Amino acid sequence: MSERVTWPAAATRCLNRVHARLAARARPVTAFVSQPEPRSTGSVARGRQLCAGNLMFAGHLVEAPDVMIWDIDPPSATWEAEIHGFGWLDDLAAVGDAPARALAQRWLWGWIERHGAGRGRGWVPELAGRRLIRWIHHAIFLLRGIDRDRSDAFYRALGAQTLFLARRGAAAPPGLPRFEALTGLIYASLSLQGMERLTAPGEGALEAECTRQVDAQGGIPTRNPEELLEVFTLLTWTAAALEEAGHECGPELQKAMARIAPTLRRLRHADGALARFQGGGRGLEGRLDQALAVAGVKRRPSEGLAMGYARLAAGRTTVLIDAASPPEGRASIDAHASTLAFELTSGRRPLIVSCGSGATFGEDWRRAGRATPSHSTLCLDGYSSARLGPPTWIGGVEHELLEDLPHRVPVELTTTATGQRFEGGHDGFVSTHGLTHARTLELAQDGRGLSGEDVLVTLTEADKRLFDRRLDSVRLSGLPWQIRFHLHPEVEAEIDMGGSAVSLSLRSGEVWVFRCDAEPDLTVEPSVYLEKGRLRPRAAKQVVLSGRAMEYATRIRWSLAKAQDTAVAVRDVEPAEVELTD
Repeated sequence: MSERVTWPAAATRCLNRVHARLAARARPVTAFVSQPEPRSTGSVARGRQLCAGNLMFAGHLVEAPDVMIWDIDPPSATWEAEIHGFGWLDDLAAVGDAPARALAQRWLWGWIERHGAGRGRGWVPELAGRRLIRWIHHAIFLLRGIDRDRSDAFYRALGAQTLFLARRGAAAPPGLPRFEALTGLIYASLSLQGMERLTAPGEGALEAECTRQVDAQGGIPTRNPEELLEVFTLLTWTAAALEEAGHECGPELQKAMARIAPTLRRLRHADGALARFQGGGRGLEGRLDQALAVAGVKRRPSEGLAMGYARLAAGRTTVLIDAASPPEGRASIDAHASTLAFELTSGRRPLIVSCGSGATFGEDWRRAGRATPSHSTLCLDGYSSARLGPPTWIGGVEHELLEDLPHRVPVELTTTATGQRFEGGHDGFVSTHGLTHARTLELAQDGRGLSGEDVLVTLTEADKRLFDRRLDSVRLSGLPWQIRFHLHPEVEAEIDMGGSAVSLSLRSGEVWVFRCDAEPDLTVEPSVYLEKGRLRPRAAKQVVLSGRAMEYATRIRWSLAKAQDTAVAVRDVEPAEVELTD
């Protein structure tokens, strides 16, 4: 995304610079009065890569052994933001040995020398909040063996960033960035000498943000499950820090956590990972369980939708379905046209997936990942169920918001004698083709089979007239449609039974068989899996059903079922991939 300076963005940057410089001149903090337990956890593998000079952030790998990280020309603005947020400190602390500590100290005091006086792109509220949390979490790791001068510089930098957040924390963009800024402010005010007066204003601002952003069902405007987990994690860290310092957690903060926890429980698959919808990934391993344990919220998930997602679960199988319209307006900056798409996980192994967010692989991949063909659902005539609008400047950055969204997405969840059933529809193709897409998914009681039906239908006389005009424009050859079932990269797919079925083999040893009606064309085609922490998209496959809509109603039936000789319970002991790069 390109960048230009608009008046609001210029004013925000100017105020950030002014307050950063003023904060850097303030009286320094000299000691910790308390220190929250370290709760941000990193990856030993990533930490060792950093020690070896392999710096991978935001999908870019820079090989720079023995080079100061702040001397590197950033390959992208996102790469630069990640290093200024100090998330890499979690990874070096996870390694924890002397070389890792020496590298962390070198980079941290390098930042203080270059940027501690209030200069650089790292002086924005959300990055300052993220940075403060890591510095405080890992202070013991960082300060070991440090002389008095560097210790004083560390405390001065902590104090300056705390005062900066006190003045600019509430000016961070709404949502996750503001939660990061305010959490950092509260952490610092509880931990640092002379900053206690900032706790109450910070907590008040955080509670106000909880009221604005977390709805009655525990969802957030972006409908991004991974972002919801990050917000929930920050709230649990704040609540725990307040309790450890002898402060009572505010009622709005408690209510927000109580609403979010059951929602997150309904958004995770059988393997504990989150559904990859609306720009979100599967979440850091173990983070959801850790956050739920810290929050201590025991409330059971309610029936029905959770943040617009439906969940079917039986045996070792989970199915998660995007059952609502995508976010609107500014909340759609990273939104996807994925209405009625689903994901299926069997035990520890994802089977049917979404391609995911391509944001770390460049603008072309980001745009492709947002389109309907990158999701396991129906696409009509090359159209997505929601379309990308023209470039819009927000905060000085060019974004493409979603427009022409589905307006009606009726959904019904029922339990039958044979299993659990989802029925839904959307009107995302009505304005362009006169066709409504309806989908039925039924998961068997034992979780060993999923049957599906997709229907394209005209519902009104106006819809029929529009459909007829579209047919006329293609000389009655029909409107092409595809139903895609994207497979996880570790799933092997092979056409079977003379071309009437596809065998899907998981590394656990399970075999699933995909079948469909005789009418559609059944093919296995290349796909991609867009995953954070890798240099490029992973190659994968997809099962594709294709045909043409010639009538006012087109019906396609298909099924996924475990092969008959697959055991009821599979002891899945093969570890999942943990590599950071290809």
